[in-house]
Amino acid sequence: MSTENTENMNTEVLDESIARRLKLDSQGLVAAVVQQYDSKEALMVGYMNEEALRRTLSTGRVTFWSRSRQEYWRKGDTSGHVQYVKGVHIDCDGDALLISVDQVGAACHTGARSCFDAGGELPSVEGFRTQQEEVAQ
Repeated sequence: MSTENTENMNTEVLDESIARRLKLDSQGLVAAVVQQYDSKEALMVGYMNEEALRRTLSTGRVTFWSRSRQEYWRKGDTSGHVQYVKGVHIDCDGDALLISVDQVGAACHTGARSCFDAGGELPSVEGFRTQQEEVAQ
């Protein structure tokens, strides 16, 4: 995001045009999937309310709403594992965000680079395209 686009974003409330697009859950939250901006590696999932999203969009650092502690937390303030915002996208339904970041150190509270590394892979059946689907592409 260029600095030209952020000049008007340091406001006290989330821009109404953005807030209207959000589909918050019953707790007023939206899922935020965080990925490394250059490798596209999935790092973690957190939750944001309108204020956490406003802070994320206007400061260049990712802020979440902690469901367990019931407070805002800016990633890296205590651990040093900062997430610098490179881009924010909203999905077509408005019920999920994709936050592209430059991750410093581990993204997971376990110390792993990714929460998905720490959690591990689940056994699954691998799917394959049909020959007709391959040709249609």
